[in-house]
Amino acid sequence: MLDNKKSTAVDPDEDEPQLEEAWPHLQLVYELLLKFLMQPALKPDLILKFINKSFLKNFIELFDSEDPRERDYLKALLHRIYGKFMQLRQTIKELVMNLLLRIIADAENYNGITELLEILGSITNGLSVPLKQEHQDFFRRVLIPLHKIKTLQTFNTQLQICVKNYLEKQVNLGNDLIRGLLKFWPITCPAKEVIFITEIEEVLELLKNSNENKFAELGTKLLNRLLLTA
Repeated sequence: MLDNKKSTAVDPDEDEPQLEEAWPHLQLVYELLLKFLMQPALKPDLILKFINKSFLKNFIELFDSEDPRERDYLKALLHRIYGKFMQLRQTIKELVMNLLLRIIADAENYNGITELLEILGSITNGLSVPLKQEHQDFFRRVLIPLHKIKTLQTFNTQLQICVKNYLEKQVNLGNDLIRGLLKFWPITCPAKEVIFITEIEEVLELLKNSNENKFAELGTKLLNRLLLTA
């Protein structure tokens, strides 16, 4: 597959996506791979010789493609691989987490965040209760810090689906979310402030109906922040 890593990401509010000139050939490759993965007669052991950690690492890096058609195929393929091969699920989750951590640490624009979060939305919807510690850590280390990314508006809907899936399973994570939102508050960006306030409103509604009393510790800080915003 081609390495289509770009130095900058497309801002959908300002730029037209750069469509891949070789797309007719790439589409054929992706379509063949998709049909290959859907063949019930193929033995998983045979496929796993080729779809291994090295393959998946390079594959997931392709999500930074500027071409939305390519990202849609990548999303469909990764979702299919995740659902078909249980042996690869942990590897896929680790690779996606590491990529998102890198994006967060570098404050990096990345074209494929929306598609990756759509996949994570399906995964988090199926998490069992009580949440394992690794899933709670993912919420705190990845989903909360993603709120500070400059292009939050472009993937906020998908991020909120993941957040909601977690909070419905373990509502006390809402306290961690509010702490994170206060930490990453977008003082100079009114559009992101609206997103933060809307999200806090939804979290407070969930906490209101729970037995969690720890929110009292955050009440003063949150009130002061909202007063400064008003």
